[in-house]
Amino acid sequence: MQIDSLEKLFVDQLKDVYNAEKQIVRALPRMSKAAGNEELKEAFDTHLRETEKHVDRLEQIFKDLGKNPTGKKCMGMEGLIEEAKELLNEDVDEEVLDAGLIAAAQRVEHYEMAAYGCLKTYAGLLGNERAARLLEETLGEEKRTDDLLTQIAERSINVEAMEAETGSGTSARGGSSKRGSNR
Repeated sequence: MQIDSLEKLFVDQLKDVYNAEKQIVRALPRMSKAAGNEELKEAFDTHLRETEKHVDRLEQIFKDLGKNPTGKKCMGMEGLIEEAKELLNEDVDEEVLDAGLIAAAQRVEHYEMAAYGCLKTYAGLLGNERAARLLEETLGEEKRTDDLLTQIAERSINVEAMEAETGSGTSARGGSSKRGSNR
């Protein structure tokens, strides 16, 4: 498809973020399972439910436009998720892994915030107030998730990761705190 108008760019970018959200829906359960911190697990589980709503909102926008949401693969999200998978396959202290999971999740959130911010602007310029409102709602949820991840990291996880580095190599839960991909 030749992209020769803002409307075509809007649809193209909607397809990209739709695929990104579908990839995230598949990745979040694995990240939740790998997280050792209960607050982080809960944040991932909550965001999975939100992400499913993001997919629903995008499908509504596509329905309103009379367009099909499929047909584009988001290579950027694929790369971000692949980097998170690499971390999960390493032999990483549990506390350090949680810090890495937050970093990976925040890279995803920042990518999404950029995408949704642009899409909301395009929708407004194109006079599509309903799409702009739906995209703004999703953008707000992405920002809140990013803020929550920052709070969790600063409140406990980053400190625990630092202490694991200087500690005895044992977990507060008992035993070795090393784990790899077989968890």
